[in-house]
Amino acid sequence: MSRVAAVVLAAGEGSRFGGPKQRLLLPAVLERLASAPVDEIVVVEGAHDLEPDSIGAGSTHCRVVCCEEWQRGPGASLRRGLAALTEDVEAAVVVLADGPALAPEAVARVVAAWREGAGPVVAASYGGERGHPVVVARSAWSDVPDEGLRARGPALVPCDDLGPPGDVDRLEDLPDGAA
Repeated sequence: MSRVAAVVLAAGEGSRFGGPKQRLLLPAVLERLASAPVDEIVVVEGAHDLEPDSIGAGSTHCRVVCCEEWQRGPGASLRRGLAALTEDVEAAVVVLADGPALAPEAVARVVAAWREGAGPVVAASYGGERGHPVVVARSAWSDVPDEGLRARGPALVPCDDLGPPGDVDRLEDLPDGAA
């Protein structure tokens, strides 16, 4: 079976949050990815170095790479994460470090849809709106723009029953008990 890796985008500055939110939220995302059908995990840091405790315990198949050009946008971070993957990885599941409610089942659904031929870019949808996780086949890795994959029209996989992964931009966006 084809190898699939996860790329966690954690390079942002967190200016609206008031600091490095990824240090607070990344352990929950990695814990959820540990239950998802991915063979390896690459976390892309940038504005802030990630402390070992940010990675969390039990993340033995997780590597951290640094994106020196993180200010260029999420596409720069994604390109760096994709470049860090081994040659035998055929697709990457892209998730955000500020989505602590990521459902491993959503990862499984988008990966399954990609494996079944849905297309080179497959995204979870919530209420008909594109969200994360997003699967990107290796064939679509070569021309990721700085703004990321937003302009690409993905095949959508409904994940309404699982709930969106979250998008923590400000302190008030934190789930109850996460602060």
